Amino acid sequence: MPRVVSVFLPTLATDRLRRADPSIQPEMPFVVVARSGSKRWLAAVDVNASKVGLHVGMAAAKAQALVQGLHMVDADPAADLVALERLTLWALSQYSPIVAIDPPDGIVMDTEGADHLQGGEALMLSGLVNRFRARGLPARAVVADTWGAAFALARSMTAETTVIPTGKTFDAVARLPLSSLRLSAETIVGLRTLGFKTVGELAATPRAPLALRFGPEVGRRLNQMLGRVAEPIDPIRSPAIIEVHRAFAEPIGAAETIGKYISRLVIKLCLELQVKGLGVRRTDLIVHRVDNTIQALRAGTAKPVRDVAWLTKLLHDRIEKIDPGFGIEKLSLAATMVEPLNDRQIVSSLVEATDIDVTSLIDVLGNRGTHRIYRQVPVASDVPERSVQRISPVADEDGRTWPLTWPRPVRLMDRPELIEVIALLPDHPPVSFVWRGKRRRVKRADGPERIFGEWWQRTSEWTAVRDYFTVEDETGERYWIYRSGDGVDADTGSHRWFVHGTFA
Repeated sequence: MPRVVSVFLPTLATDRLRRADPSIQPEMPFVVVARSGSKRWLAAVDVNASKVGLHVGMAAAKAQALVQGLHMVDADPAADLVALERLTLWALSQYSPIVAIDPPDGIVMDTEGADHLQGGEALMLSGLVNRFRARGLPARAVVADTWGAAFALARSMTAETTVIPTGKTFDAVARLPLSSLRLSAETIVGLRTLGFKTVGELAATPRAPLALRFGPEVGRRLNQMLGRVAEPIDPIRSPAIIEVHRAFAEPIGAAETIGKYISRLVIKLCLELQVKGLGVRRTDLIVHRVDNTIQALRAGTAKPVRDVAWLTKLLHDRIEKIDPGFGIEKLSLAATMVEPLNDRQIVSSLVEATDIDVTSLIDVLGNRGTHRIYRQVPVASDVPERSVQRISPVADEDGRTWPLTWPRPVRLMDRPELIEVIALLPDHPPVSFVWRGKRRRVKRADGPERIFGEWWQRTSEWTAVRDYFTVEDETGERYWIYRSGDGVDADTGSHRWFVHGTFA
């Protein structure tokens, strides 16, 4: 069962026009007007306009009567489609190999087998919506078993993100209005005249009378929404994307045969990349089956590469995910994310290689779904929790080194834990301390190491002081503890003690 994401961008047209015309005040209600002959209606409304009662489909004359000085601009569907296409191509490079435009204000994606790279469906949707919000575009996203269900729910629900569990499509859409079925306005009016109000009521009615009166479209849309009829997504492709294909006179299905042709496609793709001086960061294998359905596999790399053997291995490792069904009639391999890659000598017979390249390990872990891969590097700060930073595992450290002479613990806690301590103030180490309900007697101690607050970070750190001690208890366990304050002046800290880390 595929998993389909529908993204609804309700203010795409108005946001595009606001960017194009800075004279439009942010607090001003703003609408886009479409026309057909002498008829004019609201094709899009911004957030301010919706707050004062305007909505899509309202007559333009009525909207002008309701809102004094309403700012109105004629619709430009072609420009809106160009903006939507740019967003769709961006989503193609970030989220799924199968992404298509869902005009006039939506994007549809088949994320089967791709959501694990984003941490699961819930994290994928929240990240997607947050990234659209950062661009100034409100969005709602729903993932469901079918395109029709995800489309309807994205435009009917108020929540920004919704995950419909597999097999629960009918329960989710049964109470939706008939307008969510993507039928013509005349058909919707006719169904309402017959007394139908919701999708569930319509689904429980025999299809023959409906088809006799309204044609086959009502049954087709219902079947698409409920997953009884496939609705394939035709993925968008940019002319700039490097893509190679192989069509078959006879459908293939054996894993060995699929692997053989994948290897040949990788060779052709790498030759194309070499001509353009590029390396691939994200590769999509598109599988076209004879039943008019599409599957996709995505393989990513930490650095741009065009190594035939390595790219082949990454794709071969995922062949078991391919379901050939009744046969595969075409394979496509696309480089959806590329970066410049110049040939360089990496090994010399005269110089021994000292750096260990872990890029291959990062690629394997990333393609298995381990998306939170990072490396820690030092930062010029005396405050321990600010002295390290997470970066990409393949990012350059820029020659940074640890600027500290005192030893640091192997494990630094996210938040220091409060402990009870017996110690002689102001400069003596603890005699014993209680941590997590157990008393530990200190046998050896080193310190104090005094760390001052960074006054340029926070005004509350102007007089802040910490005194750190490295202590060892009677069992040989070593801890990094500190006292907040200098032990004399109450303005320097609370004089309470904390455990901040442990040594190996």
